[in-house]
Amino acid sequence: MEWTDKLQAIIDYVENHLQRTEEPVNPDEISRLAGCSYSFFQKVFSYMNGISFADYIRFRKLTLAGYDLKSTQSKVVDISYKYGYESPTSFTKAFKQFHGISPAQSRNEDAQLKVFPKMKAAVTRQYSWRLISGAPFRLVGRRTKINCSNGQQYSKVPEFWSKCQKDGTISELLGMDNGNPKGLYGLFGYLDEASETSDYMIAVESTQQADDGYSEILIPDTTWAVFDCRGAVPQAIQDGWKYLTEEWLLKYPFRHADCPELEWYSEGNNYDENYLSQIWIPIIEEK
Repeated sequence: MEWTDKLQAIIDYVENHLQRTEEPVNPDEISRLAGCSYSFFQKVFSYMNGISFADYIRFRKLTLAGYDLKSTQSKVVDISYKYGYESPTSFTKAFKQFHGISPAQSRNEDAQLKVFPKMKAAVTRQYSWRLISGAPFRLVGRRTKINCSNGQQYSKVPEFWSKCQKDGTISELLGMDNGNPKGLYGLFGYLDEASETSDYMIAVESTQQADDGYSEILIPDTTWAVFDCRGAVPQAIQDGWKYLTEEWLLKYPFRHADCPELEWYSEGNNYDENYLSQIWIPIIEEK
């Protein structure tokens, strides 16, 4: 097994223990997966990635703790023990050093939290894409305005999803979903270049009437370039957007149709490494 494969197996092992089993990482298992001593693996990891293995685990714990505080009503004491801290006091100190605010403050609607994403071994990610022509369809959902300056959308969009998960919006939308297949959409409105803001909407395909607090939009008949993104979100979808802006749009300079760009999130476990999300870019086909 190549080193990149071993490293990916270890990263997946760590993530499984942090998010699924909620058990401490076992150095003996790391040594087995790496095929070398634990101390030697730590040295190689630090040399190759510019961060110690211990810091990587710590940063991932504090990132996931931030997600829990934003999207659940779990007590701080329970979250601190979940991620292996000996006391709420030690957890609060570490959380504040990483995020710059206390766990209690992180639950404020306007609180900004840092994200240290799951590491990926240095392998070239491949994307499959295709062109599809779709009939008009109607989306119903909740809107917000996103600040896109300096890449803030990469943190603001996940924060909006967490808020909607927490306040029950996601559950209500899933109950209105008439799509085939079913799934949630993320819709980017047009960018206001002066303010560098854009409307963002979490929505479902639905024929039901939009209740108070919800918006609706009719997506016209258009041609879409659809990109499959595999892996846990939000990282997989963010990697897909990065690929689009840095590579695909340079190779395939289609004209953009007069229609919002869409994200689509399938049903299933969105932490799974094979979870499917998609990016839909409206284009004008050259005749």
